[in-house]
Amino acid sequence: MSVSVNCVGGDTHNVFVYGSLLADEVVHTLLKRLPPTTPATLHDYHRFKIKGRVYPAILPVHNNKVNGRVLLGLSGVELDILDEFEDVEYTRTDVDVFLSDKSEKLQVYAYVWANRNDPNLYSEWDFEEWKQVHMNDFVKMTNGFMEELELPESKPRVKTYETFYKQENDKPLQP
Repeated sequence: MSVSVNCVGGDTHNVFVYGSLLADEVVHTLLKRLPPTTPATLHDYHRFKIKGRVYPAILPVHNNKVNGRVLLGLSGVELDILDEFEDVEYTRTDVDVFLSDKSEKLQVYAYVWANRNDPNLYSEWDFEEWKQVHMNDFVKMTNGFMEELELPESKPRVKTYETFYKQENDKPLQP
């Protein structure tokens, strides 16, 4: 169960993020706001690159750790948006993280890669490299995802991702 705080609008949720959701631009595109955040570390997990994808995956790996942040006070609707965004590739999982600024443990949600035996996982994903190389296109793709999400026949995020990046790759190269 996630750590929840009762408030007028109902329960809120805290989510550990470690990949594209470390970028305020992506979070704002999805949630139309920037929720409060706090730096955190998830122990006994590893953040992998995924062959053919620009975003990472995490899986349990003993004696490893993943640095990220916790999005605090998300509404049920915002959690549903993140569930849709993470799609079938990830499983929302309860995990314990350690808050960097308070040295305390907090139980939160994290999106863990669903395929534990995926042969396409390798190496270590790097946020700074992602920001420089992929963030602008990823924000455009996320905008497209949000536009699709509002349609009655919206397609899953994976399809939005594949369609966007296929179009990007099919553009003729500029001299």
